[in-house]
Amino acid sequence: MPAGGSAPTASKEIDAVLSTENEKGHVRFIICGSVDDGKSTLLGRLLHDSRTVFEDQLSAAQAESPTYGTRGDAVDLALLVDGLQAEREQGITIDVAHRYFETDSRRFIAIDAPGHEQYTRNMVTGASTAELAIVLIDARKGLLTQTRRHSYIVSLMGIRQVVLAVNKMDLVGYDRSVFRSIVAAYKAFANELGIESVTAIPLSALTGVNVFESGEDTPWYLGPTLMEVLDTCKLPGNEVAGGFRLPVQWVNRPNSEFRGLSGTVVSGSVERGMTVAVSPSGSRSTVDRILGPSGDLDQAVEGQAITLVLADEIDISRGDMISDNGQPPALADQFAAHLIWLDTDAMLPERPYLARFASASAVAQITDLTHRIDMDTLGRLAAKTLQLNEVGYCKISLDRPVPFDAYAMNRRTGAFVLIDRFTNATVGAGVISFALRRATNIVWQKMKVDKAERARVNQQKPCVLWMTGLSGAGKSTIADRLEQKLQAMGKRTYLLDGDNVRHGLNRDLGFTDRDRVENIRRVAEVAKLMVDAGLIVVVSFISPFRSERSMARALLQEGEFVEIFVDTPLEICEARDPKGLYAKARSGELANFTGIDSPYEPPQSPELRIDTTELSADEAAVAVVRLLLSLE
Repeated sequence: MPAGGSAPTASKEIDAVLSTENEKGHVRFIICGSVDDGKSTLLGRLLHDSRTVFEDQLSAAQAESPTYGTRGDAVDLALLVDGLQAEREQGITIDVAHRYFETDSRRFIAIDAPGHEQYTRNMVTGASTAELAIVLIDARKGLLTQTRRHSYIVSLMGIRQVVLAVNKMDLVGYDRSVFRSIVAAYKAFANELGIESVTAIPLSALTGVNVFESGEDTPWYLGPTLMEVLDTCKLPGNEVAGGFRLPVQWVNRPNSEFRGLSGTVVSGSVERGMTVAVSPSGSRSTVDRILGPSGDLDQAVEGQAITLVLADEIDISRGDMISDNGQPPALADQFAAHLIWLDTDAMLPERPYLARFASASAVAQITDLTHRIDMDTLGRLAAKTLQLNEVGYCKISLDRPVPFDAYAMNRRTGAFVLIDRFTNATVGAGVISFALRRATNIVWQKMKVDKAERARVNQQKPCVLWMTGLSGAGKSTIADRLEQKLQAMGKRTYLLDGDNVRHGLNRDLGFTDRDRVENIRRVAEVAKLMVDAGLIVVVSFISPFRSERSMARALLQEGEFVEIFVDTPLEICEARDPKGLYAKARSGELANFTGIDSPYEPPQSPELRIDTTELSADEAAVAVVRLLLSLE
């Protein structure tokens, strides 16, 4: 054979290897369970035994094991994945870690989810993209509430394949009866959750028994090892019931000759010439071009970042969704959903939050909490709010229609998060069950006499003068003097006072945070109607939360809401104590009293601040009148 004759053979061998590599399937799985069930050790074992760990990583773990490990001088494989200093010191997983390894047949993305209840939000994030879950259980402890919570979240996130890894079997002497008891309990729970496939494996992540190789310690177990399950599990198909979905992230217009719609395909596929629909407008067109990073494409599939050029010039903007014309998403401003609460502050029905979907954002309010889920029994419990890590079923109302799918149809477009509008913290994560159609047959009835006409007849600019401050600050006194002055000027007014309204409209409400939110919501709606009637509305309410005052402002048009902060120090309010309420609150007779055991959030930029240590009630009223005249 000529000297160079082996080159083509070598090239063919390389091509064959590369072809095999490209044909490997990808599996994303999440490892979850309670604290100290051995998740990090199991993932470290998978990385080590698949030979994915570099020598320097292994050396670092060996060096740190005596200090941070739990095995004395022996290598603690958990240190291969617990990257944060806090994780190493505490021996727990805090952040969601993504690790990559592969076998001869597949590539894997392993998601190491935190087990501690405090970090459930991180676990939700990991489960939302996984195709399979490994639920780890400590053989000594059995099923725990956190194991049930994680399994419930796994089912809620649409994962239907679960590997039940009963870990630390070495610490119970590989007792077959312990394994069987745990498996029976878990399968009964999984059946109630609708989890279709549960494969139970007795193993020891520490020793490696039944992870990659079967162990002599479990001769009674004849099933597959963990890696055999991962290598052979059925992968989800590429077809999505919801069809093609492209949330528009950017309208690409570098010049007058080109207008493209850029985004990432979150489900389905698109081809040139395909008819597509645009939500929320309902417009339709056909795909003229599909542009990828390297140029024109005939087709694009899920996960590809593309730019579409449509045949027609139709109005499309960022946040719209382009879809298969035959399978458009739902478009509604109300829906039912399961909601996981992720904030230390309780969920408050009717409080406005920011809801973010795959393609759009909207202001959202939880209008009805139908029930809360008991994680131990899966029973439905009556509830008025949700606390940290609790799951409830609720109805949510938006300030405008947005496109979405039921989560069971499309995981990418059927999920949403709730965000606190002031702190920007993610406070909740939800999955949509279905759109509510109860308000679709309600339309605004146009009237001949409108707000502008009423304002003209009243010869004034209608608005809300919203006074906020602590109890005893002087709001009601100033509001009364103010209305008298406005009446003397010939203005048409109405005064809504916090105590007076609670004798009628809001008599059913208490003083919990939830009731305070509803108290202000009702008053804001009434004030809006009175502004529509052409009146100047004086509102005198403690209104302790910025969020609700912001909601009241948002109900009105620009310039119609004037926030007035009656700024009186707590010690002065308490010294006045005109109704004896501070004394009762200090003695424990009165709960949830603003300024004592319930917070007051002062305005950050009110239109007017009244310092009652410098101004009398009359002088304060004059200051408000002066401001009002300057706004006309």
